[in-house]
Amino acid sequence: MSAANIIDVTEVIEEARFGRLQLLILVLCAWIALLDGFDTQAIAYVAPVIAEQWGIAMAGFGPIFGAGLAGLTVGAFVLSPAADRFGRKSVILLSVLLFGIFALGTARATTLNELLVYRFLTGLGLGGAMPNIIALTSEYAPKRMRALLIAIMFCGFPLGSTIGGVISAPLIGALGWQAVFVVGGVLPLVTLIVLLVWLPESIRYLMTRDVADEQIASLLVRLDPAISPSAASRYVMHGSKASGFPVTKLLGEGRASMTVLLWIAFFMNLLVMYFLVNWMPSLLKASGLPLNIAILSTAVLNAGGVVGAIVLGRFVDRLDPYLVLGGAYSASALFIAGIAFGSANVWTLMTSTFLAGFGVVGAQIGMNALAAGLYPTEIRSTGVGWALGVGRIGSIIGPVAGGVLLGFGWNAQSVVLAAAVPAVLAGLAVIALRRREPAVAIVPAAALHH
Repeated sequence: MSAANIIDVTEVIEEARFGRLQLLILVLCAWIALLDGFDTQAIAYVAPVIAEQWGIAMAGFGPIFGAGLAGLTVGAFVLSPAADRFGRKSVILLSVLLFGIFALGTARATTLNELLVYRFLTGLGLGGAMPNIIALTSEYAPKRMRALLIAIMFCGFPLGSTIGGVISAPLIGALGWQAVFVVGGVLPLVTLIVLLVWLPESIRYLMTRDVADEQIASLLVRLDPAISPSAASRYVMHGSKASGFPVTKLLGEGRASMTVLLWIAFFMNLLVMYFLVNWMPSLLKASGLPLNIAILSTAVLNAGGVVGAIVLGRFVDRLDPYLVLGGAYSASALFIAGIAFGSANVWTLMTSTFLAGFGVVGAQIGMNALAAGLYPTEIRSTGVGWALGVGRIGSIIGPVAGGVLLGFGWNAQSVVLAAAVPAVLAGLAVIALRRREPAVAIVPAAALHH
């Protein structure tokens, strides 16, 4: 076969201009992230209301927060390797179906036990969706703008949390706390139809499987209309075909120390992030602030994350990503202290909250892009999913620890201030990761015939 009939898929993706197909994927994945953020955060917004209506102490909501995050953890661990085997799209569809159905179920809960079960089951879907929309966006993005595109896509998550903060108080006031979960369940189920029709499978994933050349050709033409494949064309890609159990590869082939440091960074930062988003409304209300201000503060935290994601995503593409993200994590510890000591002044509180979100939420979005780039296609969903899964363990411990500290008699200020410690540890882990990135072997494209 002549060289003219060989099309290097990796080269096409890396050199393609940002066009309609990438925009479609970006918008659909960002919308899924928005729904994910809304549903993940919803329980924090309604917790003070449920506690008051059911006559329950706020400390009792630690297990409820933890159950939802436990579901996120299991979903990330189980469904991300499934996507490396069965495809990104199929697992994304399953995940959206799960969190839509069980969000609706949450609205029917009448006891803490029912609430706990529904939050766990909702979390399964939420946890499965996130690593796969990151992987799918990454696999259609050229390296020169990959971190920025993933950051823009993932902005849907804090944006969904922010929208939830804005609309939850009016919804609760008009229709009761159940209305928040009805909205969070109906929208994913409607979205499922759109995804079924419009969301494409990853070209890079398809190249690791024995699919028809016509399917590859169709997606490549949508990616770059200048491509003119023929019946004689064959497609190659840098990398290797999937084989074996993908999880074991995360610690093999020189990746062990890199993977462990990545897990530490995810664990520490997601501990901080979910501690803040789950407990800030209740802690600030306990400090004497009105409920609408307490809820708004979490929306401001996530708004800071949206801005941080865009700014840091651009810096990650252009500068040393480890220093950018490690510095952001470390600086966020100072702003968490500002939240702890600034509750007496609304402007100080909101400024500190915005900047803490810039560092904690914004840098986490940058870490998602970094993780996607560290692993090859055949284990990318697994790599991102397990990093998020380990991080979710931290996200469970954070909210539960908040309840424990309150149970020990700590005041709201001290509980918030404690979150600064893991933020510093996350920064140190990312900076250490800078020396542990393994060299990636590039297999000549001509040697990989599809």
